[in-house]
Amino acid sequence: MTNRSSASVGAQRCAIALATLLASAGATAQDIFKVGIVSFLSGQAAESFGIPAVNGAKVLVDAFNKGAAPAPYNKAGFGGMKIEAIYVDENGGATKQVQELRNLYDREKVDAVVGYVGSGDCLAVAPAAEEMKKFLLLYDCGTPRIFEDGKYEYVFRTAAHATMDNVALARYLKAKNVKADTFNMINQDYAWGQDSKKDFTWAMEKLYPNAKAGEDQLPKFGAGQYGTEISALMAKTADVTHSSLWGGDLQAFILQAAPRGLFQRTQVVFSAADHVLPGLGEKMPNGVILGARGAYGLMSPKSALNDWWWDLYSKAYNVYPVQAPYRMVQALLGLKLAAEKAMAANGGKKPTHEQLAAALKDLEWDSPAGRIRMALGNGHQAVQDTAIGKTRYDAAKKMVVLDDIVRFPADCVNPPATMKSEDWIKAGFPGAKGCP
Repeated sequence: MTNRSSASVGAQRCAIALATLLASAGATAQDIFKVGIVSFLSGQAAESFGIPAVNGAKVLVDAFNKGAAPAPYNKAGFGGMKIEAIYVDENGGATKQVQELRNLYDREKVDAVVGYVGSGDCLAVAPAAEEMKKFLLLYDCGTPRIFEDGKYEYVFRTAAHATMDNVALARYLKAKNVKADTFNMINQDYAWGQDSKKDFTWAMEKLYPNAKAGEDQLPKFGAGQYGTEISALMAKTADVTHSSLWGGDLQAFILQAAPRGLFQRTQVVFSAADHVLPGLGEKMPNGVILGARGAYGLMSPKSALNDWWWDLYSKAYNVYPVQAPYRMVQALLGLKLAAEKAMAANGGKKPTHEQLAAALKDLEWDSPAGRIRMALGNGHQAVQDTAIGKTRYDAAKKMVVLDDIVRFPADCVNPPATMKSEDWIKAGFPGAKGCP
């Protein structure tokens, strides 16, 4: 009898322990928000772009989990849920990225995916996420085609597309009275480069109607060697040379073109080049006009939020944040507010993919780069302010600085919600407001 009683008590204790364990597991699932973060961790885009973006995510997620971010981002985690980040390498092409995306949702059971730099990757993963009815937040890629050619419920982009970058470049040239009777171009031969050269060409037709387009070089993504293209650009020198090269390709082009004197023979304008400045240092030519795809890095606005972010990143990595971490942080800030908004409407419970999407649609929030507004693509595509400046190496500071900075409000350089980018530029930027 005693042995039976002891066995019964032991069985009861085991049952209680198992029930407690199961309850704990259930609570853990509700108390953790899993987010897949995808960026280049290898390949030509890793050093200057992908890794800084991931580094930005790491310090910000840590600050979120500690409740150490400024208000209104100071609630620990996402509404009290601990954030668990899973980092995935974007290198490998669009087909691989679609499979990695499916793995994040199906195997890792993530609550959201934030990622993608390559425009080709974004064009591939967006319809895959939509088909799965899973929340996807594109933090960087530039092609306007995603929301201008497609309609999504679960897919968002929390940064402006590339039309802003190239319209701002052309407007900068005009504002600074830069001679541009002729212009050459060198852009990568895929969605980002093709869209960028078209937007710049169309903007120049409106702002410099007598300007003549010359060389139109389209090297492959990751080409690395640009001797032939540089020779062509120098053989037919133009007043202005436009490029949307980025990452390792941009670094390689600068290092190969500078010794040959290209930057002395033409006014080079880069649409997205601030991210290579810390690495190039004094090897970056003076007088290059460039953008950062937003008011980022050395062109970021003065604010308490930006001061906090700048110090957080700089102290962690001993270098100031540039384009990629700025775009990553504004994505995660938006995701945090959307998650907490959805939780509030859901009785404090973890939001579903549908609830996250509903909360982010049409949302606005403050970022270190200024106000972000989900104003295009039926509330799924962001607009933001941007800035353009000119390079100068400061020997005393031992770094490249930017002079002659001009700021462009979002409504000056982004199309209205009623028009596609191409139509807006070709029509002469109707509705543009606040332009310098």
